[in-house]
Amino acid sequence: MYALGMSDPWQCFRLRTRRDWAEGLATFHLDGETPEFRAGQFLRLGVDLGEREPLSRPYSVASAPGEPLEFFIVRVDGGALTPRLFDLPLGAELKVHPRAGGVFTLGMVPDAETLWFISTGTGLAPFVSMLRQGEPFERFERVVVVQCVRQPEQLCYVEELNALAAAKPGKIRQVNLATRAPADGVLFCRITQAFTDGSLEEAAQATLTPETAQVMLCGNPDMLIDMQALLGERGMRKNRKREPGHITVEKYW
Repeated sequence: MYALGMSDPWQCFRLRTRRDWAEGLATFHLDGETPEFRAGQFLRLGVDLGEREPLSRPYSVASAPGEPLEFFIVRVDGGALTPRLFDLPLGAELKVHPRAGGVFTLGMVPDAETLWFISTGTGLAPFVSMLRQGEPFERFERVVVVQCVRQPEQLCYVEELNALAAAKPGKIRQVNLATRAPADGVLFCRITQAFTDGSLEEAAQATLTPETAQVMLCGNPDMLIDMQALLGERGMRKNRKREPGHITVEKYW
């Protein structure tokens, strides 16, 4: 995270549209002058309550750099900000701080045969930005997008990913998982279980090995810890600036 100074500027945006994927899960589309950021980074989004600073928190941007801002957000009942965001009418004013933060970008990731995007919940957002920006397809032979949710109806951006797969045959593969209910074409288990029993790689038609893969993990802290441990058993290690590895991580809360 980064600290904001009192003199730092905030930009005004308007809520253009909101797509509700499931109860308490939505994509917010904003109108305004898009700040500069790299795919995978976050911006602070907030509402003005008449205080010296807006009530805000950082959210990974789902839109591609240069495109109208898009944020993928889950409502946290009892939270300070998200209930206010979900209660906003279309056209309402929102505040965005233009200074992007975070290093969860492809700039930290070495080249490999297969790039794995592994997410839970709204941890999918930075991967959507990267896919829309297009760099994964320039640097990697194929991309595997893994999305794990509780209920199948919470799977998001599926149509867009399907369209991208149709436009780029053989370049992208989706693997969707749900932990609370089964559905056709969806693995009914956690990511860790699917990795352990081999069904994750079978569904992806790709292997997770140090020789073939780079892995980006974003979402639930427990998933991040457990997957890093499991990948470590295969000889995969975290990417560091002075010591390239195979795993890049972004905690989402």
